[in-house]
Amino acid sequence: MFSFLSIKKNLTPVVATTIVTGLMLTGCNEEGATQAQQGGQPMQVRVMELKPESVSLSKELPGRTSAYRIAEVRARVSGIILKRNFVEGADVSEGDLLFEIDPAPYQAARDSAKASLERAQANYMTAKAQADRCRKLIESSAISRQAYDDAIALELTSKADVAAAKASLQTAEINLGYTLVTSPISGRIGRAEVTEGAYVQQGTATLLATVQQLDPLYVDLTQSADEVLELKRQMEAGEISKDKNGGSRIQIFLSNGTQFPEEGILQFSDITVNETTGMVLLRGIIPNPDYKLLPGMFVKTKLDEGVAENALMVPQAIVSRNSKGNATVLAVTADNKVQTKIFNASIAIGDEWLVEDGLEAGDRLILENRQRLRPGMPVVPVLDKGTETK
Repeated sequence: MFSFLSIKKNLTPVVATTIVTGLMLTGCNEEGATQAQQGGQPMQVRVMELKPESVSLSKELPGRTSAYRIAEVRARVSGIILKRNFVEGADVSEGDLLFEIDPAPYQAARDSAKASLERAQANYMTAKAQADRCRKLIESSAISRQAYDDAIALELTSKADVAAAKASLQTAEINLGYTLVTSPISGRIGRAEVTEGAYVQQGTATLLATVQQLDPLYVDLTQSADEVLELKRQMEAGEISKDKNGGSRIQIFLSNGTQFPEEGILQFSDITVNETTGMVLLRGIIPNPDYKLLPGMFVKTKLDEGVAENALMVPQAIVSRNSKGNATVLAVTADNKVQTKIFNASIAIGDEWLVEDGLEAGDRLILENRQRLRPGMPVVPVLDKGTETK
């Protein structure tokens, strides 16, 4: 191993002096280059300029589907089930015959009521004829006033008996009609709760089957009451406006992540806050023509809340957090120097943050080399072409 001193001993004075001078000049050149890189030549950086735009706001909420209409088909008269006229799980239409209850006792009651009506009508005809004769005789005082009053009272009583008999006959016919159990709505019918030969009761309203309308379907959502109030405040302040569809569209995503092809609309927001969870119930309605959605399914929903006018959007990739957890970005000042800006953003839309405050339209945000930059450093900003048309 040779040292510089050993080499110097073997060299002539002129050669040694030349080598030492060259090494000194090399060190000075490297130090000067480093100084020029740090302070003499500003770094070139790509920047984006914040521009206001209209942004559709949406919220992802969990939801559960429920039938649009549910009809529990129950017995309205007592008797034996003679026949079931549907296939379990099939589609039925309003008015379709579902069950037949033994009609014999109700046919007999109807016939008895009909006979009672005919007897009452005959008695009324007799009483009316007698009352008409008494009206003529009382004018000539041929009968007493008491006989006249009795005839008129008998006529009115007979007339009332006819009305009562008609009501009894109508009740009997209604009960006879109830022996034919029909579907009250159109939809899909579930399993039969009773079989042929079973005895059903009017008093307990025996459940026979359930029909559910599946097109459309309800989607029940829950949202924080605080978020609902903040949304209303933003709308009243003009920060958010309804879109052309009223800001109430709902998109459905199934448990496997696929999007349901039909879009729904928000129907109403409940006026009561759940005391335990602090949540508000929202109900939407969505078309379900192919019955791909079933009642009780858990789904993910995307609810359009409105449109933020003149919104500023910042890419999440250029946002950092300081020691206090505040969102920060590096910006370029008017004199082309690096500046750290703190801003507020709590709403993420895609891969961007919606700026609430702290940044303004026209701010130039640095997109690259952020780890090598420090506040106050001069830079040469170059507008990124990908953000010019945004």
